[in-house]
Amino acid sequence: MSLKEIYHNKWTKLIIRSALYLLWVIWLENYWFLIGLIVLFDFHITKKVKWLFWKKEYKTGEKKNVFLDWLDALIFAVVVVSFINTFFFRAFEIPSSSMESSLYTGDHLFVSKLTYGPRIPQTPLTIPFTHNQFLGKESYSTLLTNEYRRLKGFRNVEAGDIVVFNFPHGDTVLTKAPADDYYAVSRMFGRKTAISNWGPIVVRPVDKTDHYVKRCVAVAGDTLSIRNGRVYINSKPQTVWSGLQSTYRVKTKGQPFGSHFIDDLGLNLSELSYNPQQSIYPDLALTEAMLEKVKKNPLLESIEENIDVYPPDAPDSDLLLFPYTEKTHWTRDNYGPIWIPKKGTTIELNIDNIALYKRIIQVYEHNSLDIKGEDIYINAKKATSYTFKQNYYFMMGDNRHNSLDSRYWGFVPEDHIVGSPFIIWFSKDRDRDFPESIRWKRFFKFV
Repeated sequence: MSLKEIYHNKWTKLIIRSALYLLWVIWLENYWFLIGLIVLFDFHITKKVKWLFWKKEYKTGEKKNVFLDWLDALIFAVVVVSFINTFFFRAFEIPSSSMESSLYTGDHLFVSKLTYGPRIPQTPLTIPFTHNQFLGKESYSTLLTNEYRRLKGFRNVEAGDIVVFNFPHGDTVLTKAPADDYYAVSRMFGRKTAISNWGPIVVRPVDKTDHYVKRCVAVAGDTLSIRNGRVYINSKPQTVWSGLQSTYRVKTKGQPFGSHFIDDLGLNLSELSYNPQQSIYPDLALTEAMLEKVKKNPLLESIEENIDVYPPDAPDSDLLLFPYTEKTHWTRDNYGPIWIPKKGTTIELNIDNIALYKRIIQVYEHNSLDIKGEDIYINAKKATSYTFKQNYYFMMGDNRHNSLDSRYWGFVPEDHIVGSPFIIWFSKDRDRDFPESIRWKRFFKFV
């Protein structure tokens, strides 16, 4: 018997597919799915049930039905791609410049779910190939929901990883301003005003909140501080990644830099502004390598890094910077120290630190919380301590002065982690016309 005959033998197909299915069940850790082996056996051997009921079996010489053939191909594609999206990886587009110059607006990439382990879908009733909306409506149903559970991955989130996650404040969305943080808008203008002007609101489950991508700068158990724009973890300065950038006040000798120099720097044109009256770029975003090039430009007169000291520079305020209290005197560039909650760790709770952990206790870990004077009540019982049920992370954008990140909305819970970007397969600059808009050098670039 030839290898081709062996491969096409029904018993060979059954053994190979049953082995793969068994490995998937072991990974899934739900052994009720072993019943599927019976289905595979019948599909390949006994054939008592027509499992592919929509697929037409043609007799010799019978004319094929094009519609049924296309339907079969479509159903197969939906099933296979949905399976891959759920357990292995999915496509993602960088929507903003918060990660430049590491990831660019318009980068299309694949996100690996295997790195940290895929989550079992918490809201499985979803229109295929959609996330949370379809034709302006919610694309999922909450009639069937699952508890959070993550399958085994290759490793845990580490400091320095670029991570895709569900937006922690995305559980409530203003339908007329979906890109805005509902909680920030409510703090600034009041909840009633926010809803009356930009509502109504939509409440979404964790796995249906919008996707964000940032760099993890601190993991559970770390203590983070930011001093004059530099991040310190457990009192030690953190690695400066090549894509990390800050903004600078750049004064020139009467004229802006030339277009060729701007292109060579790789600056984001949508963020580039120049004041001709003062001959100043007020907030030029530069990496360390770009900074060195600017310093050598003969048009440069002076350059100074923008460092935000208390009180915060506009548009920041105590109502926008986590934990939303003026007691901290924090800014985006001088922030912390702040401890990142770790699963199983018990901390002392008091009126001075409750603002840091209030949302964790109430929203992410599903407890009731009341504050009466100086006393804190969790699930109607007076509490002086709290033990965390999961790990948390602190995320920041590499474009440090143009990133809404953990400095503004706090910790990212472990159950919000989606995966890690691993390859850019397409990239387009929205600020340029075709064909100059295509970033050919970024095609198939590993992250």
